[in-house]
Amino acid sequence: MNATIRSVGAYLPAERVTNDDLAARIDTSDEWIRSHTGIGARHIAGNDETTSEMAVKAALNALENGGVSPDEIDMVIVATSTPDYTGFPSTASIVQDRIGATSCGAFDLGAACTGFVYAMEAGRGLIAGGSFRNVLVIGAEKMSAMLNWEDRSTCVLFGDGAGAVLLTPADDNAGVLSSRLLSDGSGDDALIIRAGGVKMPLRGCSEVSKEDMYIAMDGRRVYNFAVQANTELFKTLLADADIEIDQVKYIVPHQANVKIIKAAAKRARIPLEKFYINIEEYANTSAASIPIALNDLWSRKELNKGDIIMIVGFGAGLTYGGQLIRL
Repeated sequence: MNATIRSVGAYLPAERVTNDDLAARIDTSDEWIRSHTGIGARHIAGNDETTSEMAVKAALNALENGGVSPDEIDMVIVATSTPDYTGFPSTASIVQDRIGATSCGAFDLGAACTGFVYAMEAGRGLIAGGSFRNVLVIGAEKMSAMLNWEDRSTCVLFGDGAGAVLLTPADDNAGVLSSRLLSDGSGDDALIIRAGGVKMPLRGCSEVSKEDMYIAMDGRRVYNFAVQANTELFKTLLADADIEIDQVKYIVPHQANVKIIKAAAKRARIPLEKFYINIEEYANTSAASIPIALNDLWSRKELNKGDIIMIVGFGAGLTYGGQLIRL
């Protein structure tokens, strides 16, 4: 049994912060941010707005769009690097309760910006096993809570939001055509939050600095890895499914940096028009970026039954992965 996307939903916080807004607070400019990343704005969650609350709103939107009630959901998977709590309880369990899905399981999945792709494959596997029919896959992030707003090299890159996909059993020839989940742990320190885990606990550790509590990134290493990873994924996903790029309607990549997407597209010799890019409005929302982009396409009625799409992600770990899906 295969699985495919039945419906999509998303939620973006109301506060929209432009590059000019940031330039009024830190030493940067709209021109610099756009030229280096393609970002023009980002949405920022309120101080009292949690990852689970954003995930709930995206989930309910997806369920409404799919005509499925919460009590029909068999599993809730939340991909996030910014959970409400460290370790436990899972953000997914909170979401499961808040949406009224009273007869299902729930768990979080952590693979950073690749988390949504990993969660999609986990959901597909549950459905393929035959015991689950409706799996809610959510990517939700409050990245603003993990940023050092004095570090102009990172704080301009990220935004907050959530996206959700309802996976159900596929009919006909629909479903996941190929999938790859990969990791290169040798790059574990290229994109990292050093403090907060057991290696550097916040409590009782004299070595913790302010910088250790926020995202730190080696931009050049991440860029080089991302271009190579995306190029590899484009080729292997198509080859595994024996599909030509002309048959793919859209490639929906993780929205981290438009220069990464353009470089990978050029290296793989894929027309940029094949890629759906919305980073200008939302910035990098980590595990939420792909489902938010899918919701944009769905809302504009640019995706139809039978279309083939590719999703690809990369992130801290360093993880990367993708799926080729026939809707």
